[in-house]
Amino acid sequence: MDSVAEDGVSLLSTKSVSASPDTINKLVMRVRALTFRLLPVEVSEDSISEPTSRIITADVIKVYQEAAGDFGEALPYALLRARQTFVRDAQRNAADYDENMGRATACEVLARRIVHLLEPDRLMTVMSTRFRYLENDGDPSSPSSALESAIDQHCTIFLSSSEAQHVVNALWRGDWVQINNKDGDIDYVPYHEVQDSSYFGRLDPARLGVPRYQNIFKITVWLIFLGVYSQAVRQPLDRIDPSHQFDAFEGLLYSMSLAFSFEEMHKLYVTLRYFTWRAFGFWTVISLTTDSLLITAFTFRISGIIVSDPEKSDHFHYLSFQFLACSRLITVVENYKWIGTMTICVGRMLQESAIFFALLSVLLAGFLQGMYALDVADTSNDRGASVINVLLEGIMQAPDFSNLTGGAFGRVMYYMWMLASTIILLNILISLFSSAYEDVVDNAEAQYLAFFAGKTINMIRAPDTYVYPAPFNLIEGFLVAPFDNCKIECAPWSSPYGQINRVVMSCIFFAPLTVIALYEASMNKRGPKFVHEWMHTLEAVDEDDEEAHADPEVDDADGLQITKVPFQDLVKRLPNTAQSTETVLTNEIQTLKRMMEEILKRLDEKGS
Repeated sequence: MDSVAEDGVSLLSTKSVSASPDTINKLVMRVRALTFRLLPVEVSEDSISEPTSRIITADVIKVYQEAAGDFGEALPYALLRARQTFVRDAQRNAADYDENMGRATACEVLARRIVHLLEPDRLMTVMSTRFRYLENDGDPSSPSSALESAIDQHCTIFLSSSEAQHVVNALWRGDWVQINNKDGDIDYVPYHEVQDSSYFGRLDPARLGVPRYQNIFKITVWLIFLGVYSQAVRQPLDRIDPSHQFDAFEGLLYSMSLAFSFEEMHKLYVTLRYFTWRAFGFWTVISLTTDSLLITAFTFRISGIIVSDPEKSDHFHYLSFQFLACSRLITVVENYKWIGTMTICVGRMLQESAIFFALLSVLLAGFLQGMYALDVADTSNDRGASVINVLLEGIMQAPDFSNLTGGAFGRVMYYMWMLASTIILLNILISLFSSAYEDVVDNAEAQYLAFFAGKTINMIRAPDTYVYPAPFNLIEGFLVAPFDNCKIECAPWSSPYGQINRVVMSCIFFAPLTVIALYEASMNKRGPKFVHEWMHTLEAVDEDDEEAHADPEVDDADGLQITKVPFQDLVKRLPNTAQSTETVLTNEIQTLKRMMEEILKRLDEKGS
């Protein structure tokens, strides 16, 4: 009781809950126990997640809210943590896979419904407050909020809710800003509470940290990088300076590549160190691979300049261009819905192909061993490399039957290899790709919203008060960071180091900061009137304002009216589509039951 009294806060509080890891663990265990009682048997996930579910009812939601006691703000996080444990149990116990996945879906749906019932002034706190739980070894976990936990688990049901998207879009536009507190805690605060909303107030270098502006800046820089990259790889070797010195395009290319690599590794390091390894996703691997190729090309290029032997210098120079040409540029415009959906499809397909490559590697090892044995059966190993090449060409559907070893036995084994790899395994791969594509497309809206939420949060998840977008992060690393001896915890922009960053960033990014301030001031009605009128010639009509459009008045010469029947009277005659058919029937049966009990009671009283 003492720990609960120490950690507890009022359910009506709008401040962050100060719950210890042990308290969060106990809350998660209680939620798990309730979910076991709610779903003791297998139930289909569709019947749980549908809006009019007969399982997740208003009474069930109220039970879970009361089960949290004074820790109502931590309940969505606890439910998402419970979901994670149920998914883990499902992966470990195949016999109870469907039961545990149904419970995991129930926890996610409950978290979404509970967040939907929150008051608007509590939404920011519930979504942003970071909690810790006790891991299996007894150590506290990395801090994580409900929104971050949903992103790490790819909870499409939760992230596609209007409340989650409201938070994500507010962070994307910069209407809310993330405030980094002590011990890895954060708060989402409306921007107008920490900064003046006027034009000159928004001329603020901190606005470069807004995900929307980061994305626009990144696209612009990437287009420039694409042009530089194209020019660098198109240069013929015989036209390059015999001294092998850098030319302008190469210097710019490697400088930008170094900046992109530093930015990617810094964000990944901070996220892995302070938060979770789940940030290490598929596209992170692709980005690191591309950066590795560019760094390798740069290393060979430097080696070609350093060595004194002209022959080795030419060789290293040639290798540098080969690695540079092998690197590929990844799109940065996936925030557009169609491109984002196709990006999700490609990622899912490549992840599903892991099963194909696992089976292929086992078969390849077996056939390689057999054909190698046939090759050395005559005590000579003169075609070992060609055996590997023949098997790989067969996978690529370019078989070479003229370069086989082992006579008839080798030919029969090669036929079996072609049958297993190109007919069986490739059809399995096609089926996996088709299944992945169908899963994404059938749930494209929720998949894209979850993807967009992850993209937005990953831009601000790693705490960085002074955001220098690449390639200008090199300026921060080599010219500004050496003065990092005056930092203070509170008001970082007011510290001497913060003032240095403010001056440097204001000079470097004056043009984009001016455009940002002009745009935001035009969006703010309290800003300069002439700017607002210039950017907005027509005011948008609020089509969702029910009160304004419920009973409209019209000016008609003949006295005709729309509102002949009041809106509220019309609403009363509509069916309650928020409840399932089973729930409606159950309520009607309960009503009839109470009426029958009342009639029987009165008959008994009259008879006596």
